[in-house]
Amino acid sequence: MAEPTQTWLTQDAFDRLSGELAELTGPGRKDIAARIEAAREEGDLKENGGYHAAKDEQGKMEARIRDLESLLKHAVVGEVPQASGVVEIGTVITADIFGDEERFLLGNRELADGSDLDVFSAESPLGAAILGRKVGEEVRYAAPNGNEIPVKILAVDTYVS
Repeated sequence: MAEPTQTWLTQDAFDRLSGELAELTGPGRKDIAARIEAAREEGDLKENGGYHAAKDEQGKMEARIRDLESLLKHAVVGEVPQASGVVEIGTVITADIFGDEERFLLGNRELADGSDLDVFSAESPLGAAILGRKVGEEVRYAAPNGNEIPVKILAVDTYVS
């Protein structure tokens, strides 16, 4: 199994995610256990829609808990990098991608929660190709279908949450 990668987060994002984890592992687990028990008492489990819905929700909640635990365990917490014309994790990039101007955050989707920005991770093909590049530079990256996609960095801005 691959080692989880470090994820850069702002202090605000780290605190928000820690709060979500505390809610899910405390009151959230108690609530779902009570709902499962109440549905179980209704009788035949084969045809009990409330029981199956609660068990499905429990599975989704436990998956989210595992994701948050791993993310927070491997998080590097810091200040938002000030744009310097170089693509860094935590900056907003404006790029010409195959002829279309795109604006996105390079980082983790949890960092941009509540924002309308698209997010690309530094490990994605696009993110890996542009990380460390400067405004005006042109690169190419291999899309999942194998096509080479041209990218030109147009601007690097400071992320404001």
